[in-house]
Amino acid sequence: MKLWFSFIKELKLASRGFYFYIEIFMALLILAVLLFAVPENFESKQTEYIHLNLPEMNKKIYLQKIKKMDINGSFEEVEIEVDNKLIQSKFYETEDKKIYIINEKDDLIKLADKNRKLGAVIKLNKNNKLEYEYYLQGYESKRLKNLYLISHIEDTDTLIKALENQDVRPLEADYDTLTDRENIIPIVLTFNGALMGLFIIAAYIFLDKQEGVIKAYAVTASSVWQYLLSKIGVLLVTSILSSLIVLLPIMGTQPNYLLLLLLLLTTGFFASSLGLLIASFYDNIMQAFGTIYLFMLVIIIPNIAYIIPGWDPIWVKILPSYPILYGFKEILLKNGDINYILKVSLGFLVVGLILFAISNRRYKKTLTV
Repeated sequence: MKLWFSFIKELKLASRGFYFYIEIFMALLILAVLLFAVPENFESKQTEYIHLNLPEMNKKIYLQKIKKMDINGSFEEVEIEVDNKLIQSKFYETEDKKIYIINEKDDLIKLADKNRKLGAVIKLNKNNKLEYEYYLQGYESKRLKNLYLISHIEDTDTLIKALENQDVRPLEADYDTLTDRENIIPIVLTFNGALMGLFIIAAYIFLDKQEGVIKAYAVTASSVWQYLLSKIGVLLVTSILSSLIVLLPIMGTQPNYLLLLLLLLTTGFFASSLGLLIASFYDNIMQAFGTIYLFMLVIIIPNIAYIIPGWDPIWVKILPSYPILYGFKEILLKNGDINYILKVSLGFLVVGLILFAISNRRYKKTLTV
């Protein structure tokens, strides 16, 4: 009962303060960005810069082929700035490419050198067949260079037919995917929902230390653990509210909200307990800034692995934000892995309880200091 009254008191105090509304405001801001600035799916068109070193007749035939593939059936005269100079270019846009035809070879080389663009010169070889000369940046992988070398061995139409005739079979039936906009939500839930408590609870504790609230518990009948747990409870409430603000308008009823609640509570409890432990070693937020900033950098790293699936080293999987990210992703999928979510939740609950117990002991020792 004391814990409940302590939680209600802390909630009322927090609602009058600044930090309580930061997370709600951030959730509303993120929601606005996702709805009005982030498209449902990102456009991923390849950009090509080409110079045609061909006889006039061959050049005309090549441009006619590109023109047929253009969305509007025509080209657009555009200007490109290269080394403080504007050059003229014909611009074509197909369903999967943006093609710039550069008139002068020197301009194409400058474009590759100064603007870091991939350029190609198309010319005829001794056998009157098309030959491609690429201007790269030097950091391309050997695999990519080999791909450029072999991609023009066969006729383009032959390669397209070969690709279309390839037998592609899904490894798993009923596999669900997220749109590009929905795929950002696990990152939002991880940081604005689960891990934001680490920073905000530290700010709450430092504010109470400054006002002498923690030391006052030495002469009251209330237990320190009730005070700490009530602080965590406030953070969990705001975490749930901010997560629902972002999730409901975008995902509707698709996610499993019971599992979402479970993962938010356990990961939020872990993050808040870690924030309590960090705050116990310092007197104010300026002293703790370096440690908090270091933790911030560490927990951001798994974002790279999440956004770029090809980069997924083993050591990244050890970082706490990694399983949280993929736990939220599984919740958003219609056929998510429930066992994985339960394991992640249990793991963070156990670690959170250990961190909370250590924090409780530290705050008891510092009450009279």
